[in-house]
Amino acid sequence: MKNILEAPFVEEMKKITANMYRLGWDERNGGNISYMLDEKEVAEYLDLNNVIRTIPTGFGAKELIGKIFIVTGTGKYFKNVEYDPENNLGIIRIAEDGKTAELLWGYADGGKFTSELPAHLMSHISRLSVDPENRVVIHSHPTNTLAMNYVHELDEKKFTHTLWEMCTECIVVFPDGVGVLPWMLCGTNEIGEATAEKMKEFRLVIWAMHGIYGAGKNLDEAFGLIETVEKAAQIYMLTSHLPRINTIKDKDMQILAEAFGVEYRKDFLNL
Repeated sequence: MKNILEAPFVEEMKKITANMYRLGWDERNGGNISYMLDEKEVAEYLDLNNVIRTIPTGFGAKELIGKIFIVTGTGKYFKNVEYDPENNLGIIRIAEDGKTAELLWGYADGGKFTSELPAHLMSHISRLSVDPENRVVIHSHPTNTLAMNYVHELDEKKFTHTLWEMCTECIVVFPDGVGVLPWMLCGTNEIGEATAEKMKEFRLVIWAMHGIYGAGKNLDEAFGLIETVEKAAQIYMLTSHLPRINTIKDKDMQILAEAFGVEYRKDFLNL
């Protein structure tokens, strides 16, 4: 059996968590990632019949029974994943009751998955219902995106429109826009349910004054969505207090989206 520490999915998690910490998106133990794995690939590295222990998830995810995820641990710092993946990450499988996680590897110090796991599982269920290839959910606290929450209306159309205006690529990268939730208590099923509902329309959901959720087919896609929003938010924060002389007009954004053949939220433009 191959060495689990050399598995591509472990290497990917090490690299992306280190990068997100370096960017300042995931201070201390902020942020979490869940990545649905291919069972056959995992079987090359682990005995899938060897369940180390079981952990209640706090949520009934019958749609995900048998699915395997690599998930960041609760209270763990992203900066430490690269050097100690076995304590800071875990590979879990959703058990037959849908309410229990079977630990197949990781959380070696007795820990468990992020407290936001129910929100992640709910978001996976929602995204899989509209995109069967969705495999990743990332939650992080990008600085400029958060700053923008304090000075911009928390209205999905207006927030998305402003981001689209900041960079030519934005309407192409996230043509479905950005969902926005009001401030809610984190770590609860309530915020998970609200996020999952938004995930039926959006791959990106802002948690007001907290952070952002991004979903995608792989780690690169989910990371890239958040990265593009953060760049646009940074440009907004650098320019919002200055007179605006130039902007990308709505007609230009329409031309751009149609030139790239993306399905965009026409109702988010003022045409």
